[in-house]
Amino acid sequence: MKIIIFGANELGAMIASSFYTDNDITVIDNEKNKSDALNKLDLSFVDGNGSDIEILRQAGVKDADVFIACTNSDELNIVACLTAKRLGNPCTMCFVKNESYKSSLGIAKEADYNADFYIDIVILPEELLTQEIFRIITVAKALDVENFAGGRARLLEYRIEEDSVLVNQTIKDCTFPKDTLIVGITRDENLFVPDGNTVLNSDDKVIFMGLAHSLDILAGKFFHKKNLVKNIAIIGGGSVGLKLAKNLEGLKFKTKIIEKDKERCKFLAEQLTDVLVINGDGTDLELLNEEDIGDSDVVVSVTNNDEKNLLCSLLVKQLGVNRVISRISKITNAGLFEKVGIDVSVSAQTAVLNEIKSSLCGTNVGILATVEQGQGEVLRILLPSDFKPVKLMDIKLPAKAIIGTVQRRNRIIIPNGTTQIMGEDNLIIFTLSENAPKIREYFKAG
Repeated sequence: MKIIIFGANELGAMIASSFYTDNDITVIDNEKNKSDALNKLDLSFVDGNGSDIEILRQAGVKDADVFIACTNSDELNIVACLTAKRLGNPCTMCFVKNESYKSSLGIAKEADYNADFYIDIVILPEELLTQEIFRIITVAKALDVENFAGGRARLLEYRIEEDSVLVNQTIKDCTFPKDTLIVGITRDENLFVPDGNTVLNSDDKVIFMGLAHSLDILAGKFFHKKNLVKNIAIIGGGSVGLKLAKNLEGLKFKTKIIEKDKERCKFLAEQLTDVLVINGDGTDLELLNEEDIGDSDVVVSVTNNDEKNLLCSLLVKQLGVNRVISRISKITNAGLFEKVGIDVSVSAQTAVLNEIKSSLCGTNVGILATVEQGQGEVLRILLPSDFKPVKLMDIKLPAKAIIGTVQRRNRIIIPNGTTQIMGEDNLIIFTLSENAPKIREYFKAG
């Protein structure tokens, strides 16, 4: 696949790094904007402005399959995508920060009226990040939450605590509710696909897939006895903090938001009617004590500075908060945050990669999510109509993977070895990212 990326910044370099191995990548930008990370990759670089027709032609946009505009300028990204669409017919992905563009772009594919050319996908990284944090907050003690099949199937990740009845149990001996599966375990920062003989250890991060109702039963039985989320504190009143607070308004949570800038606090107070806005510094231990932040069930630190988020998270941990979610700008910081005791680290970059990967695959194959900083992938594979029916126990996959759900028309099946899959079934499969190409190829060939 030929992919052109307009934007040589950190985001562009991250996208290029994720796809250059199996694709023909060309990056466009002024040389002065080029990230050092791009110099280590085997790709083509065109010095210039990606909204310039001649530069796009030089980059080979006429033959491109995908055009991604991810500079720091919304307007440049929009113009570049429209121009690329006019010169060729790539799938265009446009990054914007201004939320109004998503709804006001009459040229967008989903517009109410037809246009001669349009942008296929408009991506708001902070919106994707907010959605991810919201999903995690609303499921008590979950480290990761993904919804599939319109919310009827789910992926949940939990950490096994030292006093859990699951410690030292083999998976086959655990009395998990019907229609739930363990598909992945992270141990000592390494993700693997388990089998029935795998023994669960204290501090394992375990990934479950199953029907939403069954996972609710599992959570109540093994991970929490009641809904523990009542009080939520947000540190950082920027765009992510505001979006998150708005999403939480109207739900049965008591929400506070702490913001250092006084003028921003006034704006937040105008935008939020059911959220307590506090003017102060999230690193001020005295303030945190005065506002009873230690009594929060969840604290989310979403400033735009990793060091500040880390410090805020450590302080509220010290005050006794059981569950802390922290935003990170650099994916490489995720391991550090976890090592010092932060429960969940979330990144807009990871959310963006999930969105792009899902969109880049063909009609019959998609990537629904990535987990554990990209170590694992959740694949969606639509079996061709002529696929020969076969029981799962008779399938010899080329790499370790677990078929977590089978969607057959409107029915969701959590399979076992005797489950038969057939043509036009939609499979949701969990595997390691390094093995994903083999799994996709197997079902394509099958």
